[in-house]
Amino acid sequence: MMIARSHHSSSRLSAALILTTSLLCGATAAHAQQITAKTRPAPTPVWNKGIKPVDAESYYNAIECGKQGGASPACVFWDTGLCENSDYTLTWYTGYKQVAYEVWTAVSRKQPLPKPNFQAAQRQRVTIGVAQAKGASNALKDLIVLRAGKPATTFERSLSAGGGRFTFDYPAFAPTADVTLQMVGQQKTLTCLLPQTVLRQLR
Repeated sequence: MMIARSHHSSSRLSAALILTTSLLCGATAAHAQQITAKTRPAPTPVWNKGIKPVDAESYYNAIECGKQGGASPACVFWDTGLCENSDYTLTWYTGYKQVAYEVWTAVSRKQPLPKPNFQAAQRQRVTIGVAQAKGASNALKDLIVLRAGKPATTFERSLSAGGGRFTFDYPAFAPTADVTLQMVGQQKTLTCLLPQTVLRQLR
């Protein structure tokens, strides 16, 4: 009889553990959201080398990009909707974008074509600005860039108004391995996967 009671107790304990594990897994899933990054379609001029320090090739490519003008050329604002979600919007700053944006601004205002500072563009690292979306309540606590499962070094980090700004070096985004962004909020974490095919199109 004692053996039987022990058996029933063990069964009840096992069932309780399974239920607890299921509830914990469900809670974890409820507090996480996974996204796969998407780039804007058909940006010109063509670029497939990803985010990298400015060199002669990317400098002149960025100038041609900026010459297009228009309201929102895909090559200048390639980061629009990259990791689209209801909690945050991301804005990326790179050396390429610095050059392209300066030229685009002048062209849009019908001003003479500028010659962006090559050395200043080379000094620009990769900064990701995170802004809390309108009506969202999941204030940001951190932004983590994972490459091969390891966090990239953050050179500068600041939080404000539910969002923040985070600066990394170029190798963190080299299109030779998938990259994951973790947007760690007060209420839940959003994870955005950037496959190599996407990383090659970033500038």
